[in-house]
Amino acid sequence: MIELIDVTKEYSKGIAALNGVNLYVDQGEFVFIVGDSGSGKSTLIRLILKELEPTDGTIIVNGQTLNTMKHRRIPLYRRGIGVVFQDFRLLKDRNIYENIAFAQRVVEKPARVIKKKVPAALSMVGLAQKYKSFPKELSGGEQQRVAIARAIVNEPAILLADEPTGNLDPKNSWEIMKLLEEANERGTTVLVVTHNQEIVNEMRKRVVTMKKGVIVNDKRGGYR
Repeated sequence: MIELIDVTKEYSKGIAALNGVNLYVDQGEFVFIVGDSGSGKSTLIRLILKELEPTDGTIIVNGQTLNTMKHRRIPLYRRGIGVVFQDFRLLKDRNIYENIAFAQRVVEKPARVIKKKVPAALSMVGLAQKYKSFPKELSGGEQQRVAIARAIVNEPAILLADEPTGNLDPKNSWEIMKLLEEANERGTTVLVVTHNQEIVNEMRKRVVTMKKGVIVNDKRGGYR
């Protein structure tokens, strides 16, 4: 599903954010990416999203080689990826129904599909009754659940979550992780960048540990 082969990313000559990284993520896996700030975790996510280009190496996602992908194909490629950020990134001038519907309109879903899929996504994250609410009327945990609903409404093959619990209290953090695990159980490949050692240790998933741009550990279990 995701393959990085000898991937290096330099932001300036001789200074590598990633240095010869090799990573293989199979379809349906749930993987935590952990490490200190500056270890290359977010760079890795941005390369998979094709927001960045590698300096060297090859990236293959869902059978597509990103290095040779034409610029015009990038939006189509990204339709197969759901993304959840630490800061939610909701549209503040639209209610939560419209926030999720927007993700469907981007991929040109017909109105009848939107009317079915958006309520289903909101129900999945426990916010069916708040579909008319605006982001500012919701708690941080609720806003992150809306962000997850938006990320999963198009049934993506891959879900990338960059510090999804970074702004949340422990209770909400566990609720968010449960939603990500449920998406994984429905077949979505999930990558989660996190600093939350307690969650990583408790969930016992595959853990890829990064340090100074390289992978130093790749095992199932806890935070190392």
